Amino acid sequence: MGLLSKPIKTLDDLFVHTLQDIYYAENQIAKSLPKMIAKATDPELKQGFETHLEETKGQIKRLEQVFQMHGQPVKGVTCAAMDGILDEATETMSDVGDKEVLDAAMLSAAQAVEHYEITRYGTLIAFARQLGRNDCAGVLQQTLDEEKATDRKLTAIAESKVNRKAA
Repeated sequence: MGLLSKPIKTLDDLFVHTLQDIYYAENQIAKSLPKMIAKATDPELKQGFETHLEETKGQIKRLEQVFQMHGQPVKGVTCAAMDGILDEATETMSDVGDKEVLDAAMLSAAQAVEHYEITRYGTLIAFARQLGRNDCAGVLQQTLDEEKATDRKLTAIAESKVNRKAA
């Protein structure tokens, strides 16, 4: 049990904890994306990051809605996994000197973020359904669909030009 979190004894507790985890993660992503937007040189990648920043803001609002629907206060708990992914991305970005390679590095980091989010939202939806909270699952499904679409867009950008330019 974390220092400031309550014990997880039930699936409902785990659902709430996971909501808190992804809420923290989404807020960290929202703080990180402007830096990536500023550094991206490929116009399509820059636009993709800008679009995802706006989507992330909407996803945070949806999470707040799920907290309210579930009768829980809106709060985050530190997500060590997201902190690690973002720290690694920052470190890698600082080590890259070539602009095209930097775009590929940021794209790769963004996909690591997307894959983590896809995992979390899929799990939250399964928990919500098991708890009889199809209303919450429906809201979370909207975000999962966005995350999967973003991952597909990033893959297309990587394969169509960013990785080729970096090579």
